[in-house]
Amino acid sequence: MKPQSILIAGANGLIGSHLSEVLRERGHEVAHLVRKRGNSRYATYLWDTKEGRVDPKAVKNKDVIINLAGANIGARRWTKSYKREILESRTQSTALLRRAVEDSGARPHTFISAAGISIYGTRSRPEAFTEDDPPGNDFLADVCVQWEAAADAFQSLGIRVVKIRTAPVLSAEGGLLKRFSGPVKWGLGAPLGSGEQIMNWIHIRDICAMYAFAIENHALSGAYNAVAPDPVTNREFTRAVARAMKKTLFLPPVPAFVLRLALGEMASLALEGANVSPQKIMGTGFAFEFDRLSKAMDDIF
Repeated sequence: MKPQSILIAGANGLIGSHLSEVLRERGHEVAHLVRKRGNSRYATYLWDTKEGRVDPKAVKNKDVIINLAGANIGARRWTKSYKREILESRTQSTALLRRAVEDSGARPHTFISAAGISIYGTRSRPEAFTEDDPPGNDFLADVCVQWEAAADAFQSLGIRVVKIRTAPVLSAEGGLLKRFSGPVKWGLGAPLGSGEQIMNWIHIRDICAMYAFAIENHALSGAYNAVAPDPVTNREFTRAVARAMKKTLFLPPVPAFVLRLALGEMASLALEGANVSPQKIMGTGFAFEFDRLSKAMDDIF
C-alpha cells in the first residue's frame, strides 16, 4: 500500500503516541490534532472541542482520520458533570471532525474511531459477546452507542468507517497495569470483589497493529472487538501481575461494598465484566502478537 496521509485526533494519549510511531515506521505521514502543541516530530494542528473550533487545514489532503479523543473514564468519580464530559468529549469531537471534513470539501477515504467494549454492558453469560449482540443498558453502554452513531455519520459523506471497540490496554507506560502494579509493588494487591469477574485486555502493540491493519485493508468496515483471545478473571489477572513482578499476594479480596463506597457508580469498572470475542477481526486475517496474558506480562515486565 502506498504511504497514507493520516491525521490522529487526541494523539497525545497512550494509544495515540504509540500508534504515531508505528504508522511512521510503516512509511505513513502522520499529523496530530491536539488541544496544545506537543511532539514536534509531527505536523500539529489545534482544536477545541468544547468551543467547536478546529484548524480547517487539519483535514485537508488527508487519506485517513483517526479519532482517539475522549475523557478518561477512570480518571475521577462519575459525578453528573463528569459523566456528561465522558459522553460529550467523544460525541462532540467526532461531530466536529465530520463538520470540518464536510465544510472543507476534503474527502478522506477512511475514518477510524476508537470505541469501547463497554458497549456490551456489564452483563455476564457463558458465551462471549460479539459485534452482532445488542448493546447493554448501563451508562457506559449508552455512551458507546452514541459515540459509534457519531462515527457512523461519516458514511453519509461516502467515507469508510471502522470502529475499534477497545479493551483495557496493557503497557509499561500506563493504562490498566499502572492501577494494578502499584498496589502489588507495595504488598497491597488483592482481587476485587468476588475476583471472578471477566477481564478483557489487549497489548499496546496489538491495538496499534489493529489500527494499522484497518488503515491498510479497505475491506474492513464497521465495528471490531479489540480484545486478546485470552480473557481471564480478575483474580487470575491480579495473580499474573504479582507473578510478573515477583511479588506475593497475601491480602484477602477487597469487598465489593468498599469499592462502591469509595468509587460510587464507577466501581462497576472493577467489579463487573463481560466476556468479549475477537473472532471477527481474527477472521479477516489479523493475528495477535500477544494472544496470551503470560506472553504480554513477560514482554512488559
